[in-house]
Amino acid sequence: MTPRSQGIRSADLPLVMGILNVTPDSFSDGGEFMSTDVAIRHGLAMVADGADIIDVGPESTRPGSHPIAAAEQLRRSIPVIRALRRENCDVTISIDTRLADVAQPAIDAGADWINDTSALRDDSDMVSFAARRGATVILMHRRGAPADMQKEGGPIYNDVVREISDFLRERVAFAIENGLGPDRIVVDPGIGFGKRTEHNLTILRHVDQFGCVGPASHPELPVLIGVSRKRFIGTILGIDDPKQRDHASLACALIAAIHGASILRVHDVRSTVHALRLWREIRSAQ
Repeated sequence: MTPRSQGIRSADLPLVMGILNVTPDSFSDGGEFMSTDVAIRHGLAMVADGADIIDVGPESTRPGSHPIAAAEQLRRSIPVIRALRRENCDVTISIDTRLADVAQPAIDAGADWINDTSALRDDSDMVSFAARRGATVILMHRRGAPADMQKEGGPIYNDVVREISDFLRERVAFAIENGLGPDRIVVDPGIGFGKRTEHNLTILRHVDQFGCVGPASHPELPVLIGVSRKRFIGTILGIDDPKQRDHASLACALIAAIHGASILRVHDVRSTVHALRLWREIRSAQ
């Protein structure tokens, strides 16, 4: 069974979400997949490499970025989503947007999930739409807005794990109160979104704690970790080019899996799938 039909959780390994940015300014691959044909080929290649989910992103939310109008997000994403759905009826497709005016046409075109980096805060219509359509929603923690979330000197946390968990618990409660089923909610602690290097490392050390934010009837929720090519990796290892951070990103992804991540959002799908399969075999060895 596919993630699309069985829900969120995989039987024995985290699901792999392939990143498909159809933007000119994403931090590591901006402009590479602006052509619809190129984007479609890349999406299908990630499916062939083992991706369970394809996350189509028509708006960059990198540090320093600014909002993109719904009409432009739709121009970038809808042809890609339609083609991916036409070519593969099983793969789960996610639309990475904060706007209901983008999410609705994307769901109509064949998307299944909404990856909302604002956790339903930036558009008051998003939660009612998602609940009405039964979409799975990813609720991400973000301190500040993309334009200012990584300003010099900040952000500051007293207890980063507790503060992120409290935020996610409140957003999960909000989503459920507004009609979204708990079985359709994924949480994301938001590595790199309003965090310093030390915060990101602490998040990776404590991945298992962020899922414990659901209601009494559904206390543990799937946790998505998106660490691929992030700046803190380059800071620690002295790697300026994001594309040269894939090996280190893979190490972080495996650490997240070991600590309980349910979904890994990555650029390098093939290597991640291979590493997870080897991890499974090692775990089952006598």
